[in-house]
Amino acid sequence: MTMLPKPLCALAVAPLVAVVAAAAGIVVTGSNRRLGATREESRRPLPGDELFDGVDVQADRAVTIAAAPERVWPWIAQLGQDKGGFYSFAWVENLVGCDIRNADRIVPSWQDPQVGEPFPLHPEMILTVARVDPGEALVASSTGGPAPQVTGMDFTWAFTIRALPTAPGGSPATRLHVRERYRAASGPVRASVEVVNLISTVMSWQMIRTIKALAERPEAAPH
Repeated sequence: MTMLPKPLCALAVAPLVAVVAAAAGIVVTGSNRRLGATREESRRPLPGDELFDGVDVQADRAVTIAAAPERVWPWIAQLGQDKGGFYSFAWVENLVGCDIRNADRIVPSWQDPQVGEPFPLHPEMILTVARVDPGEALVASSTGGPAPQVTGMDFTWAFTIRALPTAPGGSPATRLHVRERYRAASGPVRASVEVVNLISTVMSWQMIRTIKALAERPEAAPH
């Protein structure tokens, strides 16, 4: 799901080998870069794309949620290792010291992310909040992140939501689109990005499924 420090990447691979092997079919074709997202969605400009050009790897993950955007956004707003977690396989993340506890409820004190705030993935891997469009988009970036200082890559992680058209009398629905963009400084770093992106495919798959389930719960409706 997330970009890990180099020493942690090797540790993270081991517990995911079985899952990655099962997903080998889509990896070979490269479709892991477009998990649940349409070709049109992968080409659509999103918030955060403006932060850097010349991307080496882009991955798009998307899911349709049977809930209005205002029921989805609170789960996005509280993302972060020090807040609501990432709604994925916390036991895997904690094997490499992430110390994550995924929230299963909306916490009011976590609902106001601000540009410039730290956005920790791990105690030693801290991005920064680069853009917040309340109710629509949250973007984290490695640029300006306090740790580590040198990764050999630029990275952005964007979470965007948009309301889907509904027929008269129909139920509201939301499209959640998660995009990762990487720009590597060298060939070896580009190779490590591919490994990170492979792990991210599995972790993001679980994350968007969990957000969907949380937002669709009747009790998730705002009061």
